[in-house]
Amino acid sequence: MTAKTLMAHVAIPILAAATLSQAHGADFNWKKFQGKTITFLANSNPISQALLTQKADFEKLTGMTLKVDTYQEQQMRQRLVTVMNAHSDEVDVFMTLPSREGEQFAAAGWYADLTPMTKNVAGNYDFAGLSQALLKAGTFNGKLTSMPMNIEGPILYYRTDILKKCGVEVPKTIKDVQAAAKKLKACDSSITPFVSRGLKPAVAYTFSNMLHNIGGSYMANGKSNLCSPKGKEALETYSGLLRDYGPPGVVNYSFPQISALYRSGRSALSFESSNELRTVMDGGARLKDTGLAPFPAGEAGQVPTAIGWGLTISAHSKQQEAAWYFVQWATSPEIQKRMALQGIAPPRPAVAKDPEYRKWIDEAPVRKEWQAALDVLATKGSSEVGYPIVANPQSREFIGQAVQDLILKQKTVDQACADADKALDALIAQK
Repeated sequence: MTAKTLMAHVAIPILAAATLSQAHGADFNWKKFQGKTITFLANSNPISQALLTQKADFEKLTGMTLKVDTYQEQQMRQRLVTVMNAHSDEVDVFMTLPSREGEQFAAAGWYADLTPMTKNVAGNYDFAGLSQALLKAGTFNGKLTSMPMNIEGPILYYRTDILKKCGVEVPKTIKDVQAAAKKLKACDSSITPFVSRGLKPAVAYTFSNMLHNIGGSYMANGKSNLCSPKGKEALETYSGLLRDYGPPGVVNYSFPQISALYRSGRSALSFESSNELRTVMDGGARLKDTGLAPFPAGEAGQVPTAIGWGLTISAHSKQQEAAWYFVQWATSPEIQKRMALQGIAPPRPAVAKDPEYRKWIDEAPVRKEWQAALDVLATKGSSEVGYPIVANPQSREFIGQAVQDLILKQKTVDQACADADKALDALIAQK
């Protein structure tokens, strides 16, 4: 998928199902598959955690049992590969990130086509109320492969008290971030000035935001573009912040480590997913000393990363219709509102206007800033995370390797980008 803003898709109609969302409202039978067991392979992130607080609601409504297999993200993907390559029916529903593996999984035939299933929905489902951009992002070769669970992107979490103590203004530009980190390090050596993702396969999520803000691109004229001046600037800036101002072992950091560091009060600037609001606010210690903002602008302005997780049904499931009942329940307006009240940004714009949700937002300034940052993601966001090719997941490894080589001072930027471009050009040539 090429770099496109989410708003660019909004006007595109998604399937005829949008006109069918009320078709079966009056006679929809939620108990049709009573007694069945659905197996859900979940990524143990804040989205699934919020959803599964409502598990009893689904089981009571349908009479079905929801069996949940939960793993950390990398382990979940390994488990999924094993199951799908074996053509096993032991997983019915799984979480997917269309911006990462959508093209690859669709080409492999792992996704069931949800298009015909969307004709069988409860009357209050409101298919048309879902983000059309995210539905489009989950559509490959005319087949709808997943239903959006959230909208997200990395944002800057910052400690208002530490910045005030150290005389640091909230950064407005990327250069301001560098200056702030330097000043914070000199002010208080017990605090990590800046932290973001350094784990190789996870780097692209946050690095892409910096690359696009600086004005770089992953590809140009059909070739990898990391060795362009903007590409090298982004690599040096991102790796330099983590090398000079990040925590020890930052090359092993992804969202669990970053959120734990920030929640415990040991970092001043943390660039991490908007989904992590729920996690970093756990316990309430950070509720009154945290500010939130989209990542500061570069020469190209603010071009935040904006994506969403989706729920999909395995092409090998033998009970796809029953599995669809879980998918539509989990992505319904009511459940997504409940998840929003736990800090999961809803992929339904109408939820943001719900009185109960607005009351929750108004209860804390940090939530207002979170919603304002999400509004920027929705209007300016790019869904390009890694290379817009079938081998997108593999492309992220090479991006991460280049960043790690620089963090660890194992290569110069010219060597790191050249090695990455060579490997990435080979991936691009695979089509």
